Amino acid sequence: MRLGLSLGYQTAWSTPADHLAMAQEADRLGYSVVWAAEAYGSDTVSMLAWIAGQTEKIDVGSAVLQIPARTPAMTAMTAATLDTLSGSRFRLGLGVSGPQVSEGWHGVKFAKPLARTREYVDIVKMALRRERVQYDGEHYQLPMPGGAGKAIKLGFHPPRTEIPIYLAAVGPKNLELAGEIADGWLAIFFAPDAADDQLRHIAAGRAKHGQGLTGFDVAPSVPVVVGDDVAACADVVRWYAALYIGGMGSREQNFYNQLAVRMGYADAAKKVQDLYLNKQVAEAAEAVPQEFIERTSIIGDKARITKRIKEYAAAGVGTLSISPYVGDLQSGLETLRVVAQAYDESGVAR
Repeated sequence: MRLGLSLGYQTAWSTPADHLAMAQEADRLGYSVVWAAEAYGSDTVSMLAWIAGQTEKIDVGSAVLQIPARTPAMTAMTAATLDTLSGSRFRLGLGVSGPQVSEGWHGVKFAKPLARTREYVDIVKMALRRERVQYDGEHYQLPMPGGAGKAIKLGFHPPRTEIPIYLAAVGPKNLELAGEIADGWLAIFFAPDAADDQLRHIAAGRAKHGQGLTGFDVAPSVPVVVGDDVAACADVVRWYAALYIGGMGSREQNFYNQLAVRMGYADAAKKVQDLYLNKQVAEAAEAVPQEFIERTSIIGDKARITKRIKEYAAAGVGTLSISPYVGDLQSGLETLRVVAQAYDESGVAR
């Protein structure tokens, strides 16, 4: 198992310079990858290009590039360019986002996200292999029927024709799809003690090609707060948990709320959502169970962090991507160092 750094997207406290400093420190410490995200603010591509040009060894990954935001051909062009500029250090993470962002921000229907993702990845892979892109799918037809277009192939030779592809997946069917068509899984609210239930869906997808889980990168993004008071550390994370369980989606369609239900928190998930949608955000945060936070985060002192790193490795994680929940750059840098020390002391095989 290797360490990664999840930067997320720009927030109130973090500037682009802060994110660069974090990425450079992770590079110095031997972290394997730095991920950047996008929603409806800062975009992933610009941040990764900037970071790639000012780091040396660390991979740069999109977590995620939004599928509704770009055509598959544009994503292939972007992936090939970032991989070239970074010296073959790019990892392509993809996700369908949610109906609010897909339809409200990008103007793209959210219907049939699994079928759309399958076709999208097919076309991206085809383009990266520099094949002439001809595709007749339900969602994508290339060239467009009845038009003046012709089948085109990527116009330059990138260093790699196969770039690692990761899918952000939450539900069972999407997990199976990730195992079938991707090289890795970008996980959220990953609990090591519940990993077997999720990994069996990944394994089902892998089995369609006669493959096992070996070589497939399980890459959860895990909140980290360093401190002696576990309850106080949990309080830092619970606002994030409440946002996703309570407010990231509609009452009828919230994948993270459904995940919490599958993990055994049906009553708490409903309460958090009811409060959050009623604009009682503080109360919603308070309603997130302490146990849920401790199972899906790494919080506490270095000894506790070391123990948790071992648990994630034993659960089959290949890239443990930490997301420091801090209020300033210096705390973020110190978190990276503490986790790196705990990782070295854990004895986990690289």
